Amino acid sequence: MKILVVGGGGREHAITWKLAKSPGVTKIFAAPGNPGTAAHAQNIAIKADDIEALKKFAIKEGIGLTVIGPEDPLSLGIVDAFEEAGLKAFGPSGAAAELEASKAFCKSIMETYNIPTAAYGEFTEAAPALDYIREKGAPIVVKADGLAAGKGVFLCFTEDEARDAVKSIMEDKVFGIAGARVVIEELLLGEEASFLAITDGESVVPLAPAQDHKAVFNGDKGPNTGGMGAYSPAPLVTKELEAEIMDTVMIPAVRGMAAEGRPYKGVLYAGLMISPEGRPVVLEFNCRFGDPETQPILMRLKSDLLPLLMASVEGRLASIELEWFDKAAVCVVMSSGGYPGAYEKGIEIKGVGDAESDSVTVFHAGTATIDGKLLTSGGRVLGVTALGRDIKEAIEKAYEAVAKIDFAGAYYRTDIGKKAIKD
Repeated sequence: MKILVVGGGGREHAITWKLAKSPGVTKIFAAPGNPGTAAHAQNIAIKADDIEALKKFAIKEGIGLTVIGPEDPLSLGIVDAFEEAGLKAFGPSGAAAELEASKAFCKSIMETYNIPTAAYGEFTEAAPALDYIREKGAPIVVKADGLAAGKGVFLCFTEDEARDAVKSIMEDKVFGIAGARVVIEELLLGEEASFLAITDGESVVPLAPAQDHKAVFNGDKGPNTGGMGAYSPAPLVTKELEAEIMDTVMIPAVRGMAAEGRPYKGVLYAGLMISPEGRPVVLEFNCRFGDPETQPILMRLKSDLLPLLMASVEGRLASIELEWFDKAAVCVVMSSGGYPGAYEKGIEIKGVGDAESDSVTVFHAGTATIDGKLLTSGGRVLGVTALGRDIKEAIEKAYEAVAKIDFAGAYYRTDIGKKAIKD
């Protein structure tokens, strides 16, 4: 079967890498792909949001399955367009993808179907939003309603910070139309976890739990990013807690979306806060594989990925059981200096080949090849991902590999995975 993977980041490299191991795959195309996907696929110069061009390419090449990585084409209705053309595509419809594309819609679904989440208010004008902040006080969370590449959430510990966040989103329009509405909610205490599952609209198959590190600095300090690293499994999510998450979050969300006339297929990703009492509370839903969570999760997946994705598309998930390697995986993101703010591009990267081994894969996120040289082309540049007997060994292997890679201004957190190790 020919496969088309849409996207060009670390997540898409990991998906391509895993699908390339499937005996059912004859050829993979990546659009637009990156230098990492080029090792397993033929890169095609089509942007991820150029739905018409992607559809025409899939028809011309006889693509058996298209896997959509990023949220933007999903929210634009790429799955609907492909299905109307008789093509199979893995991911939710445009209507179902609103679960991520609008935080206000997401909160309303959780409220309607009794899915645990933080108390909130939503606003389309700055004045009432500022009144709400005055009424509720700080700490408080301010979120741009639309898609903002993981950077539209502000954790505000003073009212001044919250007011500044509203001004940035609604008046300065730093996220454009994504900030036409804001959601303001209580700041929850606890520890975050990422819980991903595959669904065909009825059955829900959980993936291995993971934990992301969104803040740019050690100790979860500084502004949020798209993710500075992740690890799996997440010891925080015990078997008992996983069952509770399925019963109170994942299954109600899938059933709720069906009841709303927006049947949900694809990846359902719940960003959770696990309260000090051990209860899961939903921070947000995403409608695609997480990045960088996908990298360690797929490193640990023993099962063939293709049958899982096809079963979701074809409504056959009830018959699927997944096998996992009894190992841990850790992904350390190497970013450009200055990220998530301004950063330089076009800096030569050396040592990637030296860093890789049987237990280490370097997933490309923001890279480009020009005149035979590997260069930086984005904020998050590489996801150095290692497999180990346990989290401790995986951390050691990941950082040993990171030390072999060099590019000017390279920045990475040095505490990825450490909260999973008990002293």
